[in-house]
Amino acid sequence: MTYPALAARLLTLPPSCGPARLVAVDGPSSAGKSTFADHLAAVLVGAPVIRSDDFHVPWDADPLTWWRPLRATVLDPLCAGRPAVLRRYDWRHDTYGPAEEIPPPPVLIVEGVGSAWAGSPAAYRIWLDAPFELRRARALDRDGLQYADAWEHWADLESSLFAKDGTQSRCDLHVDGSAFTQYRFTTR
Repeated sequence: MTYPALAARLLTLPPSCGPARLVAVDGPSSAGKSTFADHLAAVLVGAPVIRSDDFHVPWDADPLTWWRPLRATVLDPLCAGRPAVLRRYDWRHDTYGPAEEIPPPPVLIVEGVGSAWAGSPAAYRIWLDAPFELRRARALDRDGLQYADAWEHWADLESSLFAKDGTQSRCDLHVDGSAFTQYRFTTR
C-alpha cells in the first residue's frame, strides 16, 4: 500500500476531534511508528504529528502517562475547534521547547505507545509491529546500551498495556514495521 492511498482514505473519514480526523499510530517501542508517521505526514502536507515523546514519560511510568497532558494541551482545544499550544519535551536535555501553536488541522497524527488505546478519539488506528530483537536493536542504537535494562522493562509495561486494553485488535490497519519505505508499506 502507498502513503498517498492511505492519505486519500483518511481524508474521507468523518472528523473525530473538532474538525480533525485523529489518526493514531501505535505499537511497541521501536517498531517504526515515528518514521511511519513522518512518511504519512509528508503526504498529508500540513498534518501535524504529536508524539508520546513530546511529553515527559519516565521509563518506569505507566505508558499512558502522556495522555493527560496531551488531552489538556492538544486534544481538548482542537476538539473544541481552537488552536492547541504545545511545548515539546526534549529527552536529551530534559527541558521543554518553546510554545508552538497548532491550528485545528484536517488530519492530526498522534504517534506513540498507547495512541490507539480505548480512550483515544481516533478516527483511524494504525498498529505497527516488528520482531522483538529488531526493535531492541533499534532502541539500543537510538538510545545507547546504557538503556538496555530500562528498555526491556518498558517493553514489559507496554505489553501489559496492550494486552489489558486490547489495543491491537481495535486497529484498522496493521503494518509490518520491519518492511516499509518512504513510498510504500506492507500490511499484515
